[in-house]
Amino acid sequence: MSNSSSITEFLLLAFADTRELQLLTFWLLLGIYLAALLANSLIISAIACDHRLHNPMYFFLLNLALIDLASISTTLPKAMANSLWDTRAISYPECAAQVFFFLFFISTEYALLTVMAYDRYVAICKPLHYGILLGTRARVHMAAAAWGTGFLTALLHTANVFSVPICHGKALDQFFCEIPHILKLSCSNYYLGEVGLIMATVCLDLGCFIFNLLSYVQIFRAVLRIPSEQGRHKAFSTCLPHLAVISLFLSTAIVAYLKPLSFSSPALDLVVSFLYLVVPPALNPLIYSMRNQELKDTLKKLILSAVSQQQ
Repeated sequence: MSNSSSITEFLLLAFADTRELQLLTFWLLLGIYLAALLANSLIISAIACDHRLHNPMYFFLLNLALIDLASISTTLPKAMANSLWDTRAISYPECAAQVFFFLFFISTEYALLTVMAYDRYVAICKPLHYGILLGTRARVHMAAAAWGTGFLTALLHTANVFSVPICHGKALDQFFCEIPHILKLSCSNYYLGEVGLIMATVCLDLGCFIFNLLSYVQIFRAVLRIPSEQGRHKAFSTCLPHLAVISLFLSTAIVAYLKPLSFSSPALDLVVSFLYLVVPPALNPLIYSMRNQELKDTLKKLILSAVSQQQ
């Protein structure tokens, strides 16, 4: 038996048992991390440098790229360091900081995805009011609300989780500090307050998802009335990837936080966490750029300009 005051560190889940597989895991994670950094940095640079992309949709996309850069940097570097140096330890303060920033960026991303759904709804269903409803002040306020929601969510959960006494060791069955695995180590009945907070957060997230779904029902109805095939293609190309990202993000997060303990296993937890933690930051730039001709053209110009300067 131990309590939280005597816990100075946690032990994270090792990706592999042998040294060779640990090194292989390190190089794999490094490749994913560098690809995510490069792709999101290109998105940020393209939107910042091209004045044609200074509209609400790309403003929110720039915020999304910033969040993806930050969220993947919260967990993967520590996992890579543990694989490289053959260790599992993470200090108690470092674990608390990881939980806070992880929740901060994940919650902000989901709130921002909801704002982006509203942006697409206004652009397609109320185009004449687009400049009024999503002017400079409005878009800044929406982005600030998303960041503020993420900060408040992270603060409440982190303060609640790390006030719970720890009675069942310090080994976490996850490669980063995740709330459900910390609660497994808590003393009996002390974690019920956090469970209630998680349920409230999930209900709020489901409400946002229903809002997104209703928005896209209206969007698709409007798109199907567009007489031009090119117009329909452009509308679908900006909406379908966004809906796919939201669905993947929410479904995997719900599985991670609400699945019964009887269905829990290290392999399942690892796969699910990768799907909502690693996959979106790595694939979001590809999903949004590949379906967006304006962004693709800007990225091509940016890359060609960088290559010509090197020559």
